[in-house]
Amino acid sequence: MSTRREIRKRLQYQVLGLVFLLVAGLFFTFTIAAYRKAFTPVTMVKLETDHVGSQLRVGGDVKVRGMLVGEIRAVRSIGDHAELDLALQPDKTSVIPANVSARLLPKTLFGERYVALQLPPQPQAAIKAGDVIPQDRTSSAIELEQVLDHVMPLLQAVQPEKLASTLNAVSSALDGRGKKLGETLGQLSDYLGKLNPSLPDLKADITGLADVSGIYDRAAPDVLQALSDLTTTTQTIVAKQQGLADLYASVTSASTDLTRFLDVNKDNLIRLTTAVQPTLDVLAKYAPEYPCLLKQLAGEVPNAELAFGKGTAHPEVSRVTIEFSASRGKYLPGVDEPKYTDKRGPRCYPQVPKPGHWPQYPPDGAVQDGASKPAPPHRPDGTLPGPITDGPLPGGATSTGGSVIGSADEQRLIDLLAAPTLNVSPDQVPGWAGLVVGPLYRGSEVELK
Repeated sequence: MSTRREIRKRLQYQVLGLVFLLVAGLFFTFTIAAYRKAFTPVTMVKLETDHVGSQLRVGGDVKVRGMLVGEIRAVRSIGDHAELDLALQPDKTSVIPANVSARLLPKTLFGERYVALQLPPQPQAAIKAGDVIPQDRTSSAIELEQVLDHVMPLLQAVQPEKLASTLNAVSSALDGRGKKLGETLGQLSDYLGKLNPSLPDLKADITGLADVSGIYDRAAPDVLQALSDLTTTTQTIVAKQQGLADLYASVTSASTDLTRFLDVNKDNLIRLTTAVQPTLDVLAKYAPEYPCLLKQLAGEVPNAELAFGKGTAHPEVSRVTIEFSASRGKYLPGVDEPKYTDKRGPRCYPQVPKPGHWPQYPPDGAVQDGASKPAPPHRPDGTLPGPITDGPLPGGATSTGGSVIGSADEQRLIDLLAAPTLNVSPDQVPGWAGLVVGPLYRGSEVELK
């Protein structure tokens, strides 16, 4: 019997323990449900946002113009946006229109966020269970959200206690110095006011600096290349420094000598420049004819080289014909005064006559040299008449020449030149020598028939 009692008693304890556990479970479940307001009547709506705001959690407040009207029951991320379940108090839904929007705002700088319902200008009927509230996308709401998104990470990085200590230190430093701070701010305002008119110029200078920097940036490779090339030049200078030193010493000596020369001859140089001025004026006046003159001289170089035997097998036997123009006689003292009075200026004669047809004077007349004697006549073919005409001469010789042919002066000169060859005295030279030897000395051709 005792055994049955013990078993019955054990079962009673077990049932009582199970009942105790069940009551305790129900108590905790009821307590949690009561804490979660599971038995509180609410109106469930949804809020769709583009993302889940920082410090947004389940149980967060839902307010309208600062009045608490509900709480956040659930936060879910769906794709590229978030969805929040809001539990609104039924007695507050009458002041919430169906076309309401929502913002996610922080309670403090470091506090959690809450849902702030924004009433529209033209409210509709009251909100009801199952409605969807959109996020406020007005410009002001977007700007506010961007500011909070950018500032919140910074504020979270700052430790509140250290920030409070810093603010306290700043407050202690500024305590009793408000007047000086105000004066300083006033002076700063005056400085900024004076600086404000110069801001366009400053902006232009900064823009110009940017342009110059761009030019320098583009020119940088060339500058670096130039510096690299300059390195080679400097190395060459270092290698040749002794030669450069000698050159500088020579230049120094030459400069010293030149300085001494100029000191001694400075007056002569001044007089020389004064005296040479007329000559320079004449050269400048006739400068236009220099190209023509030089061109004609260059053109006659081949004829001159041929005349003097260049390129021939035996240049010593080349024949040179020299023609003499008729003499106008000597100048007489007191009668002829040599001077150049020709004022025709620079001119050019492009036509060069053929040999044997050289005119006595240029086409525009004789040069005015102050002579009183007129020019002798000349033939149409350019040759000059003389006392002996061209044709047969005594002894069967013919000769062409100028007016001196056959003169007594010529005969005496031939006698003096031919006497050493004939081993006789000049008065013993036969008369026919002038007919044979004379043309040879004059460069004429002699034919004996």
